[in-house]
Amino acid sequence: MWKPEEKIKHKPNPGRWPTREEAESSLLFTPLQVGSLSLNQRTWVPAMVPWRATEDGEVSQNVLDWYARFAKGKPGAIVIEATGIRNIPSGPLLRIGHDRYIEGLNKLVETVREASEGETKLFIQLIDFLRINRRPTAEKYFQRYLKITDRHREYFYNKLEDDEIRQKLPELTDEALAEVLTAREYEAYAFGYRERVTDVALDHIRELPEVLPGLFGAAAGRAQQAGFDGIELHYAHAYTMSSFLSARNTRADGYGGDRAGRVRLPLEVYRAVRQAVGDQMVVGCRFLANEIIDGGSRPDDAAYFGVEFAKAGMDFLSLSRGGKFEDAQQPKVGAAAYPYTGQSGYECMPQFTSDEFGPFGRNLTATKLIRDAVRGAGFETPVVAAGGIHGFEQAEAILQEGGADIIAAARQSLADPDWFLKMKLGVGEQVRVCAYTNYCEALDTRHLQVTCSLWDRKERDDPDVALSTDGKRRLLAPDWQPPTT
Repeated sequence: MWKPEEKIKHKPNPGRWPTREEAESSLLFTPLQVGSLSLNQRTWVPAMVPWRATEDGEVSQNVLDWYARFAKGKPGAIVIEATGIRNIPSGPLLRIGHDRYIEGLNKLVETVREASEGETKLFIQLIDFLRINRRPTAEKYFQRYLKITDRHREYFYNKLEDDEIRQKLPELTDEALAEVLTAREYEAYAFGYRERVTDVALDHIRELPEVLPGLFGAAAGRAQQAGFDGIELHYAHAYTMSSFLSARNTRADGYGGDRAGRVRLPLEVYRAVRQAVGDQMVVGCRFLANEIIDGGSRPDDAAYFGVEFAKAGMDFLSLSRGGKFEDAQQPKVGAAAYPYTGQSGYECMPQFTSDEFGPFGRNLTATKLIRDAVRGAGFETPVVAAGGIHGFEQAEAILQEGGADIIAAARQSLADPDWFLKMKLGVGEQVRVCAYTNYCEALDTRHLQVTCSLWDRKERDDPDVALSTDGKRRLLAPDWQPPTT
């Protein structure tokens, strides 16, 4: 995992917790209109993938329990994890690419409404992703995957047969392989093959602009049938739609190049979704304020996209940061590259070992720039801020100073699903504060059920406590009972 050179150790600093009266008079706990919905408060649990779905992408009891636990804290909104829009195998990741998923998702909606006593609105995040292979052994790559070309033959002075070349290549040093192989071939050998939106020589990549609006629209229709309050289009991080927005998108078919070309498909997807669900369902997106990769999009690009999204009629804009494949560290043989291991991944989920700035609020400046651009263009579209927010004073200041309209917290909400409610009730001193060790992210890296080190070893022997697959960790934070007065 990439870390800043300074390696300064920071401690969480939630500041003073509010009294009940202060919380009641704050912006954080006042309602906000988001499209056709009114949130009871401006608190938001963003999408996190906990690896609790079945291998077929179905809602499991563990999924129901996971979201019910967050719902008991009664945040303004919860966004269900990235949910695949295609009807293809994708492991224990939720899916919505077929009507058979509607029943389970409807049960999830009902579970959250019951657990939150109707106070929490529920959105679902819709995602598309391209193919990425695990890193192969050298023998497998050269014998099965590499197509021998004149480039390889010329390296061996055209004296070897193709089978002989396949035998010789594994004997070369990495430096020599980097010379004989193209950049993409070397990447496939050293990291695992990965598709890009710019691979237009492949029919299914070239046809993405024709296919994706329909896939997203159909998925949105299923989400509406399942009873969700809203949809968050996943336009962030290492996935398909974010790659279209990226400054590294050089497609020459009108869906890449300049900003207008790069935002074209995201807008067409949004319009297809809006047509599918109508004006009464909330539709927004999550996208990157900064890609944090060489040649990637920067906050001024994101400001342009934010204005275009608002102009098109999106109901909210949620900002994230980094999390790209382009700077991911080399995976072990047999593993796939993980887009949160390089600098861009660190910026997405910075930990307590950081630079002078620290891990708290690194995305706030860019988020405010984007919100200012949207307001300057005449739109009141709510903007969601996230990234190391873990205290009332910090959250309230962001709202009061016009940095955002909604406060999202992933790791802090994982550490304490009741933290918003505890603040609202004036018992913030009981909040279990995230230590930003990224223990949770390390589990996610290995596609293990995500938990928090602050609570996953507590009271494991209780007969009512569900344990992880390996039996070592509890799956849910301990229950908390609000004060009776």
